[in-house]
Amino acid sequence: MKLYSQRILALAAGIPHIGRLDHAQGSAMRRSPLCGSTVTVDVRIEAGRIADFAQDVKACALGQSSASVLGAHAVGRTRAEIEAARAQLKAMIKQDGPAPEAPFDELEVLRPARDYKNRHASILLAWEATLAAMDEAAA
Repeated sequence: MKLYSQRILALAAGIPHIGRLDHAQGSAMRRSPLCGSTVTVDVRIEAGRIADFAQDVKACALGQSSASVLGAHAVGRTRAEIEAARAQLKAMIKQDGPAPEAPFDELEVLRPARDYKNRHASILLAWEATLAAMDEAAA
């Protein structure tokens, strides 16, 4: 199946920041009701940026590869940067928009998933959980 390219499988096999954080300021779990995938994200925030990040990913290869790209670049990012990348990812898979901007441009590998609407929620889980964890940390 062209959807599961070697690059997607390689990203899924190498998710950065896997696990949970001790003393997280914010934590959030998101679940896709359609496929049952879940992602839990823990963050610590300093000066409005992610200072520490961890994620527990139980998702399909598409959700894992999305989480992998996020995990590789989450530390040092602001909420606005994460939100913008999530919006760009969502537009790419739902409306065939352009790939997200750097440093999240590797999400382009997920473009073939636009034809598989039942996978879209899993692809967005890590992003939604990260934003929710950041909101909890800010509260």
